[in-house]
Amino acid sequence: MHNLNHATIFSKLVPAKKAGRGWAWSVLLGLCPVHAQDLIDLSPVQAQIQPSALPEGWQHGAFMEIFVRSWRDSNGDGIGDLKGLTQSLDDLQQLGIRGIWLMPITKSADGDHGYATTDFRAIEPAYGTLQDFDELIAQAHARGIGVIMDYVLNHSAKEHPLFADTLQNPQSPYRAWFEWRQDTPKGWDIWGKDPWVRTPHGSYLATFGAPMPDFNMRNPQVVKYHQDSLRFWLNRGLDGFRLDAVPHLIENSAKEWNDQPESRALTADFTRLIKSYPGRYVVCEATAKPVDYANPDICGGAFAFGLETDISKAAQGDAQAIAKVANFYTQAPHTLASFASNHDQFAGKRMWDQVNGNEMHYKLAAATYLLLPGTPFVYYGEEIGMAGAKGLADDPFIRGPYSWQGNAQTAGFTTGTPYRALAGNVTTHHAQAQMQTKQSLWAFYKDMIHLRNTRTSLSRGTYEFAQAQGQTLRYLRRWGKEQTWVLINYGKQEAQITLDGLNEQDPLQLLYPSERQQQRIVAGKALTVAPQSVQIWAVQPR
Repeated sequence: MHNLNHATIFSKLVPAKKAGRGWAWSVLLGLCPVHAQDLIDLSPVQAQIQPSALPEGWQHGAFMEIFVRSWRDSNGDGIGDLKGLTQSLDDLQQLGIRGIWLMPITKSADGDHGYATTDFRAIEPAYGTLQDFDELIAQAHARGIGVIMDYVLNHSAKEHPLFADTLQNPQSPYRAWFEWRQDTPKGWDIWGKDPWVRTPHGSYLATFGAPMPDFNMRNPQVVKYHQDSLRFWLNRGLDGFRLDAVPHLIENSAKEWNDQPESRALTADFTRLIKSYPGRYVVCEATAKPVDYANPDICGGAFAFGLETDISKAAQGDAQAIAKVANFYTQAPHTLASFASNHDQFAGKRMWDQVNGNEMHYKLAAATYLLLPGTPFVYYGEEIGMAGAKGLADDPFIRGPYSWQGNAQTAGFTTGTPYRALAGNVTTHHAQAQMQTKQSLWAFYKDMIHLRNTRTSLSRGTYEFAQAQGQTLRYLRRWGKEQTWVLINYGKQEAQITLDGLNEQDPLQLLYPSERQQQRIVAGKALTVAPQSVQIWAVQPR
């Protein structure tokens, strides 16, 4: 009996319902002991569709991307957790955040980023429990904040019980769930590496490295497993997903492995499932052609990769980058998701490090993407000017613990020892000080997000008369009768910016900076904009 392999054990499992705790597995009497962490739930999940708990259009507000491990530790073990996030929802509400994107919170093997999933229906133990997740959802909804989470379709961890079984048993029924080949395919090169991992029982495909084997997404059983797992979270009230690495779901050959038609079709199917739940939001990671994935027939939302580089350069006065920013949304769909930085090093360092601590440039970068069309995503710590983690490199450098206070040992992140090095500027840039300072970065983010939340033209409106002149940018956002002009001067000299299409009889009200005044100007005449500053004007048609 102790020689039973995982596949045999799985075939003898029966689902058991525990009140308030979802599906668990029990082992029939007579089998050898099986550790709970070796078992996963493969049961079907029926849709339990409920109306969205959030106001219509919530997904057009600003999101915060949060790495739970680095956000806030509630129990002193040095690792952030779901309870810590729930305890800080008031801070996010005060900032004006309308949505949260959680980097992977499912059980994983990597002990860090979470993209090596071992159970697609379980919470990473270091982060808490399903009950903690349910409480987070309930408390976020009570504050008008939606929650989406990362879902990794392309691969699992090699420690995933089903893949572990295929490593041990070449005859495993789950071998067809993954991309196994008896003979190693030749001529493959993905990002400069051979993605095929050799074992005594053949080779498996691992697009993102040996620890993360690719699923065989041509297998209907695999697709159904993911569909059921998506429903598992949606049934608990989740508001949507960030779908990871969707162009890599299907690899057809050594030459045709990226962004195949089959990958797009699968992504579209998963998106339709998610959006069959009212008011849900989907945003995809599709680095090569995000505009295509923003098509409502595929994802609807996709991150605007490439724009973030021009945002950073524009903020530092690069006229060519300013022109690219001005032109971007004249052609790109407004369902894209804009950002200035995120958790991946290939998208750039933390904004503080990109602009070398220049807060004027920092604010200009923030205003640039927070006021453009699309859904803006703030990377956690960006709103307080967090620098990269001291002494670290690559992705860990941009995934350090959040600076809640200026304590050089704990940053107020934990009462214990932080699991990772703190931000290099923790003593000068932390939430406690930022929230108490009128001219802080946090106050600026709050002002920009408030304008977006209170003016539908800024969150959902058209994008008209966009023009870059030298180191200036101006455009009009319109929603029905509501019109808002955005003027940004990235240069170090005062600039004159003209407004096209303005009726000379229509007065303007200055919304930002905060001085409340009305000014009547003649169409075609220029407004004076101070160096390295932002002006936002409301048009009040007569």
